Amino acid sequence: MKALRWLLLPFSWLYGVITFLRNKAYDWGILTSHKIPGKSITVGNLSVGGTGKTPHVDYLIQHFLSKDVQLSALSRGYGRKTTGLVIATTKSTASEIGDEPLQYVQRYSDEINVVLAEKRKLGVDHIIEKLPDNELIILDDAFQHRAVSAGLSILITPFNDLFSDDFMLPTGNLREWKSGKNRADLIVVSKSPESISSEEKSRIIGKLKFDPEKIFFSSLEYNDLVPFNKKVVAEKIDHALIVTGIGNPTPLHNFWKDKCSVELMAFPDHHNYSAADIKAIHEKFGTFASNNKIIITTEKDYMRLQQFDEVLDPNFEWHYQPISITIKNQDKFNAHLDEYTR
Repeated sequence: MKALRWLLLPFSWLYGVITFLRNKAYDWGILTSHKIPGKSITVGNLSVGGTGKTPHVDYLIQHFLSKDVQLSALSRGYGRKTTGLVIATTKSTASEIGDEPLQYVQRYSDEINVVLAEKRKLGVDHIIEKLPDNELIILDDAFQHRAVSAGLSILITPFNDLFSDDFMLPTGNLREWKSGKNRADLIVVSKSPESISSEEKSRIIGKLKFDPEKIFFSSLEYNDLVPFNKKVVAEKIDHALIVTGIGNPTPLHNFWKDKCSVELMAFPDHHNYSAADIKAIHEKFGTFASNNKIIITTEKDYMRLQQFDEVLDPNFEWHYQPISITIKNQDKFNAHLDEYTR
C-alpha cells in the first residue's frame, strides 16, 4: 500500500501547490479571513484523521466550564446528513449533527452551545448575533478553515505519526505543507507514552522545529467501560471484540490486548453503521467460545450505534470506552489558555 501511495507523488505535489497558493492568498489578503470577535480557540491538525483531536476539545470544554466561562463549540459536523447551520439539542441524532458534536451535547447538555456549520463564518455570526452571553468559541477541526481567524490556535500531532515525518496527500496524510505549523500558537503531541524521557521529548521537539516553550505532550487515559444497556460491567473479561469506525483504532486495540484476548473489526472513520453491520458484528461475537466476552467500541462510535435497538440486547454485552487526556506540564498549558482568555 505504501509503495502504491508513492506512485501518487505527482498528485501530492499538485495538491501541495494548490494548498500553498490558497494559504498565500489568505496571507496576502487576496482572500478575506475574518477575525472572530471576542475570544476564540481553534483545535486542529495538519493530517487527516486519528490525531486525538476530540479529547483535546473536550479538555478545553471542561477547563473553561470549571471557570464558569459561557462557551460554544462550533463544528462542521463531519458525517452528518444535514447541511448548513444547525443548532444541536439534546434531541439531535448523529445523522443530524455528526458523532463528535453529539458527544459534546450528551456530555454537557445545556452547559454549552453546540453549533454546526460547514462555513464556519456562518456559525460564528450566529453565535455572535444570537448568543450575546457567549464568552468563548471553541472551533473543532478548523485549522485549515481560514475564512475565519481564531485568536488562539492549537495544533495536534500524534506521537507515533508526527507531521514532521509525513508528506502531502495522497502519498502521505498531510492536508497542507508542514510550514502550516507556523500558524499555530501551541502544539500538542498527542498519544504520548505515560512515561516519556527528557531525551525523547527533546528529540521530538527538535523534529517539530517550533518554540520548545509552546510544545506540550499529552497521553490518553482510558476510563471505566460504560455498558450500553446500563448493566453492571463484567468483572472478568477473557475475550473482547473491538468495533471501531475511527481514524486510528490501534491505541484502543493495544490497550485491551494487554488485558485479554482481542479481535478487531475496524470500519472507516465516521462510518455510518447499518443493520447489516450490526448483524455481522453479532455473528462474529457468537463465534467466541468464552462466556466472559464483551463487545467494546469507542464513545464516538456509540453516538452512531445507539440508534439500533439490537445493541441493547444483554446477550451481546456492548460497552463503550470513554477516554480523556492528561497533559504533561498541565499547569503551564492551562496558564497559556487562561492568559489568552483573561
